[in-house]
Amino acid sequence: MKKRYNELDIHKNFLITGAAGFIGFFLTKRLLEHGAQVIGLDNLNNYYDIKLKQHRINILQEYPGFQFVHMDISDQQELAKIFRSYCPEIVVNLAAQAGVRYSINHPRSYIDSNIIGFYNVLECCRHYPVYHLLYASSSSVYGANKKIPYSVEDKVDMPVSLYAATKKSNELFAYSYSNLYNIPCTGLRFFTVYGPMGRPDMAYFSFAQNIMQNRPIKIFNYGEMYRDFTYIDDIVEALTRILNNPPEPDSNGASYKIYNIGNHHPEKLLDFVGYLEKALGKTAQIELQPMQPGDVVQTYADVNALVEDFDFKPNTSLPDGLNRFAQWFLNEWKIKNP
Repeated sequence: MKKRYNELDIHKNFLITGAAGFIGFFLTKRLLEHGAQVIGLDNLNNYYDIKLKQHRINILQEYPGFQFVHMDISDQQELAKIFRSYCPEIVVNLAAQAGVRYSINHPRSYIDSNIIGFYNVLECCRHYPVYHLLYASSSSVYGANKKIPYSVEDKVDMPVSLYAATKKSNELFAYSYSNLYNIPCTGLRFFTVYGPMGRPDMAYFSFAQNIMQNRPIKIFNYGEMYRDFTYIDDIVEALTRILNNPPEPDSNGASYKIYNIGNHHPEKLLDFVGYLEKALGKTAQIELQPMQPGDVVQTYADVNALVEDFDFKPNTSLPDGLNRFAQWFLNEWKIKNP
């Protein structure tokens, strides 16, 4: 199949929601390094340490091409003002309430951000037409699927968490808007993203903190857990290749596509801990626990579509990625714990 990959066009206007988030920060930084103009939106909520989010924004504000807007995408009127003022051509919606377990006890946050917020983004793209809308989905949409590796062709009708259900709904909303209003849409199913300056609520981050503080780390399903860990640089590389390449219309006329972005190599969580111990130079205290509600045993990405269309497959090995994370983490740890 002929590759349809076109190089990044930095002359387009970029709007990135969730710019203070993990993926949003690194994607925005990459675009700014290429000389692009980027409007970054974020509500800077306190789901995790706001100081880390503010630190990311401070770094981005060192680039002349960046403008930050502190707002919530659930505010439809304010979001419409942004679209009217800046006329974005490429929109990347990374703003969302994250976390599978958090969704069990805080469902309203997911409705406000992941449902209402995404609806507002789609409405703005409808009334202020864009060249391409990309949005974050998640490997969580595969839910209770037994077939592995997970393919974008698989049915995803069995979400096991509200978070997963909201991401599945995003894909359905995007398809209908693409079909009805000619909005080119690409959904991105991210698989367990990790790296420096990442989310403190993610397992690898909390594991590192607990290891350094001599506290036990909990491994669920008695250690029989597997994750397709994807290093942040691979995520950003995939995104930059996709940005300037809206999908071709399908048989219904919808310019719509979904990609898995994962390392295509599930790692046993106990092996992951071993790599992290080596990177940190310290042994973990492990507590094996039963399975958690809303969790899945394994994630495993089939990335054939990504390879076919963009000639790219995430390839950072887990030991290499964790070594890079540990270098950053240990430096931060020494600053905070002299």
